[in-house]
Amino acid sequence: MSEIKPIGLKQAKLNDAFWTPYQELVKQVVLPYQEKILNDEIPGAEKSHALANFRIAAGMEEGEFYGMVFQDSDVAKWLEAASYSLAVHPDPDLERRMDEVIAIVEKAQQPDGYLDTYFTIKEPEHRYTDLLEGHEFYCMGHMMEAAAAHYEVTGKDTLLNVARRMADQIASVFGPDKRYGIPGHEEVEVGLMRLYQVTGDPKYKDLASYFIEARGKDKDFFAEEKEKRDFDVFGMDPRDLDYNQSFAPVREQKAAKGHAVRAVYLYRAMADLAAASGDGTLYQACRTLWKDILTKKLYVTGAIGASGELESFSVDYDLPPDRAYAETCAQVGLVFWAKSMLDIEPKGEYADIMELCLYNSTISGMQMDGKHFFYVNPLEVNPGLSGKVFGMRHVLPERPGWYQCACCPPNLARLLLSLGRYCWSESEDTVYSHLMIGQTAQLALADIQVESAYPWDGQVRYTVTPKTEKEFCLAIHIPGYIADASLAVTVGGKPQEIERRDGYLYLRRNWNAGDVVDLHFPMEVRRLYGTIRVRDTAGQVALARGPVVYCFEGVDNGPMLQALTLPRDSEITAEKGEGELLKDCVVLKMKGLREADSDALYRSAPPQRTETELTAIPYYLWGNRGLNQMRVWIRE
Repeated sequence: MSEIKPIGLKQAKLNDAFWTPYQELVKQVVLPYQEKILNDEIPGAEKSHALANFRIAAGMEEGEFYGMVFQDSDVAKWLEAASYSLAVHPDPDLERRMDEVIAIVEKAQQPDGYLDTYFTIKEPEHRYTDLLEGHEFYCMGHMMEAAAAHYEVTGKDTLLNVARRMADQIASVFGPDKRYGIPGHEEVEVGLMRLYQVTGDPKYKDLASYFIEARGKDKDFFAEEKEKRDFDVFGMDPRDLDYNQSFAPVREQKAAKGHAVRAVYLYRAMADLAAASGDGTLYQACRTLWKDILTKKLYVTGAIGASGELESFSVDYDLPPDRAYAETCAQVGLVFWAKSMLDIEPKGEYADIMELCLYNSTISGMQMDGKHFFYVNPLEVNPGLSGKVFGMRHVLPERPGWYQCACCPPNLARLLLSLGRYCWSESEDTVYSHLMIGQTAQLALADIQVESAYPWDGQVRYTVTPKTEKEFCLAIHIPGYIADASLAVTVGGKPQEIERRDGYLYLRRNWNAGDVVDLHFPMEVRRLYGTIRVRDTAGQVALARGPVVYCFEGVDNGPMLQALTLPRDSEITAEKGEGELLKDCVVLKMKGLREADSDALYRSAPPQRTETELTAIPYYLWGNRGLNQMRVWIRE
């Protein structure tokens, strides 16, 4: 196993025309909005009560628990995102408010280290008796992640100590030669690995290893657990082992099954453990699952989790655009997992998927006002059907302001504010650039400034200031859609031969202060075709330019998008967008055909077709101009 390391939270600061506005939006709008949501201060929004639950558990006020069993996780993810915000923009007032929340969380922790407001307030006699549904490990795992982030950014250890006491309490109950147990919803494994990464204490890695390796070893565990208890949270089927990835030990699992978010959280933890322990067989288990998703279960936008039934992966090649679930959290989790895989072995396929998700199916989950959010990210929406008819009720045609199961908004916020750490990895003699995002990075081998016109133009510049006189390598991820023949590389203005391996351009040299690497490549429109095995998209085409996938909306193209056809020989041009929403992006224009409508339900004469102008906009921007039809795939 390689000695590649991720970078710290403070080592990269973004200055990018595309991503910096997102970070500003999250800091200025999303975090304050979510903070008010957690305090039930937004009139008309779904009640949260999450912070009140902590105050009640802490004995600071009277009341009953309210919300989902995993309501604590909303507070944890907000604390994590807010910690990242402090790394992006120091804010003493935000830090003070966070300290106040952390003090409440600390006070709510039980004397033995246990921390879960649902069971503390509502079911104190049922602690750890419903691991299938109770989400205790899930909530505590997210608090561990928040604690690691807060400590990395601020150096304060109050929340870190809360997390350590929490982990120690779990370890006193579960583990080898103790009580057998695994979480129904994976996440604590990630949290424990984060604790290990910031503290270096191997006991947290060992406990994460226990939960990972124990999964699937006792297939009767959840059923026997249910027989012993006298209450249920959701009434879930304990024999549905696919749902929570306990159908086999993790090293024997050959296909991604069940709840998509649970799955990718588990896979991320497996990769983190493989990297920390040098376990090549565990990494190969991750590779097997990665290949299964990449070749059979991935939407063209990078989304995963096709089924609205139990938010899960479906069978192979079942990727319906109009019934897609594609939960925002699932794509966020896929980005997390991809980066963990890159920190083991830099391969272009990991960086390609990370980029695809980032520019498409993650940010599509948030309105550009920062106050409305999608849980589900479909590839086709039809008002009147979507959100209403059976099988499509989960597919909302407009983003709501909030919802009771509010896992996605803070998940997206924590991803966007920590984006700098996903751009780089380092080894002893190589700096790996995974994403072509404008920024300044302070790395062990060099300080590097990146100036980027991506994703709208293929021009990226790296200015290198080395910190060593020794030769080292700058390895830059080149997206898979860029052919070697179309890529121009210069160092100091002099053309360079391209050495490209596994999706990375390798430049090895003795660097001098101010050395400049320039990349130039064309941004051509690409037609994308799915395998014929995906029956829903047979005979249809999707459009992409750079990493951005495009869609058609009714506001640009008129009613009944299903009446449109894009001829195979139609020229597609890229143009600067117009209007407030589209002014900073590139839209696609082309000639298409529209079939005439008819009052007759069926007829023997073929429909007449007339030429029409078609416009496609970036998929992530859909739904920002009112209720209307949308589709990614168009008949060709």
